[in-house]
Order: sequence, then structure tokens, then C-alpha cells
Amino acid sequence: MVKVADEFEFFLNKQWSDGFPVVTPTEARVQVMLKGTRRDPEEVIGSIPPAMEHATVRTVAIHALMAGCKPEYLPVVLGGISLMLREEFNMNGVQGTMHGVAPLMIVNGPYAQKIGIHGESGCFGPSFRANATIGRAIRLMMLNLGGGIAGIGSATIFSTPLRYTACITENTSQSPWETLAVSKRYQEADNVITCAMVESPRLCFDDVSQEPDRLLNGIADSMVAMGSWNMHARSDMVVAMGPQHATICARAGMSRADVHERLCRIAGRKVRDLKNGGNWRRERALAFPIKVNPDDDDCFIPAIKEADDLQLMVAGGWGPCTAVCHGWSGGSKAVHGKYEI
Repeated sequence: MVKVADEFEFFLNKQWSDGFPVVTPTEARVQVMLKGTRRDPEEVIGSIPPAMEHATVRTVAIHALMAGCKPEYLPVVLGGISLMLREEFNMNGVQGTMHGVAPLMIVNGPYAQKIGIHGESGCFGPSFRANATIGRAIRLMMLNLGGGIAGIGSATIFSTPLRYTACITENTSQSPWETLAVSKRYQEADNVITCAMVESPRLCFDDVSQEPDRLLNGIADSMVAMGSWNMHARSDMVVAMGPQHATICARAGMSRADVHERLCRIAGRKVRDLKNGGNWRRERALAFPIKVNPDDDDCFIPAIKEADDLQLMVAGGWGPCTAVCHGWSGGSKAVHGKYEI
């Protein structure tokens, strides 16, 4: 009797997956996936570090297929990987870092709604095919084309669940404000992706505060910690306010810009607090893009060193909770741009 190879075990044994089974990329399936874009399959998108294998439209389609994407998801995967290969995003650095961060995709615009990217209840978790497979396709490329495998091309100590998948949109149906993309001067009709290197979300649960001052004090406290890189370097941060928390602010007359400014201003620690532990080094403080006095114990150091580093959005379901994703060690700058449908 001829032994039939198990296609799923074959891929798992080759380290060609993230530990979960993948869809077998037969040529027929690849051709169906490529119908999701009008771009030339041989077009080179870029080289993925550190292995620097070329990502072409075809190889991106193969990994999207392996991840379980529908063909209509392919434009978002192509748009996301293109943004992540920008020099300022520093994928090479995050592939090799000891830290546990991942590139989070925030997808705005009508196409995200059309293909079902989820931004409401449970948006950071399972059950939503578009979120799960788009983010997974990015990770599979970082593993297979970039070589970012733990213990081989990556020195990450713990990694993070976001390294399985990290793709969400906003809860536009319950948000009182404009989207993150519109705040960056795109139009509502534009299809936009914002990418930031962040840790897994820390949840700020507050079912007591009914006015912005108290509420934002609690969220600001979740944005700081002695062990957070945001306190010791210029680093991005994502704050996904739950619609209930955002509505408390909006009902008090605060715009999205008002909340953004307030969080940038109040989230931080004094030098005396930072000296007690964590990553504090005097020379790091001297390199901040803002003027601080590391020898003054009363000097206040904000978590957000530049206003553009805070990516403030509204996501999640209705309830008294906000998600805060701390950033990497200052080696990456968030990127954003429109993508081609």
C-alpha cells in the first residue's frame, strides 16, 4: 500500500507555519487568491529582514492563502506588508529584538467594513476571520520570508500573543468621534492602514468614573510603568478607548483631539519614581526629543514624547474598558498610508 503524505503534518514539520495548520497552497488555490488584486504577480513588494527574501505579489498571495484569507483580503495584506517595510518602521529591529512586540494593523475606511474586519466586541480576540487571517498572513511572511523564528532570527524572550495575529479596525458605529485615519488628515472614503509596533493590550477597567477628569487619570496611569519602554525612550503607543469611555468624554464636550492632548499631557512619571526601578538611565533621558533634567527628582517625564506617537482610536464593545498597547524601545516609528484596492 502506498503511504499518502499528510499535507498538514508536512508543513508543520517544515516550520512553515506559526504552529497551527495552514491551508495547502496548491497552484489552483493560489490562482484564485491572486484574483483579489489587479497587480502583477511578479511585482516585488520588498525584502523582508533579516533573511531578506523577496516578497512578491505572488508570495504574499501564497502566505495569505496559507493563513486562511479570502481573495478579497489580499489588498489589505499587500498594503500592510508594504507599509511595514518602510525604513522608519524598522522591521529588521523588531524581528531580532528580545522584547515581545508585534506590528499591529489598524485598518480604516469603507473597504475594511466591506470585507468584515472587526472593531467591536472582542476585536483583539478570536472568532473574526478577516482579523485573524490578515494578521496571520503578515506573521507567516515574517517567519518564512524574514526568518523571524524564535531562537533563530529572533531573540524574543517571551514573545506575545499578538505575534499570531494583530489586525483590527475601529468601532465606527458607536464612536462619537472621527476615525484615527481622519485625524491624520485622510478622508472618510479613503482606505487607510496604520501600523505600530506594540505590546499586547493592557486593559484599564473603570466602571466608576462618569466624568472625563477621573476617567482619563486612570487611563493615563495605564499608559505608564517603570518597566515600560514608553517611559525610557520615544516610542509609539496605541490607546483603544472603548466606546463607553469615549462617550463619557464626548458628552462632556471633549473632542478626540482634546482627549489626545490630555493623555499626552498627564500620562507620565517624575524622575524620582523612575529611578526606583525599570529601565531608567540618565543618558537615555538626555537623549529624549524633549528637554528634561534627569538630575531633578521633580522633573515630569511624559510617556508620549511627541504627540504623533499616540495612536488614539475607539474600538471594542460597549462596556467600561479601554485597551492600552505600550510600544517598543524607540526603534520604530508608526507608519500609515492608503492602500490599493
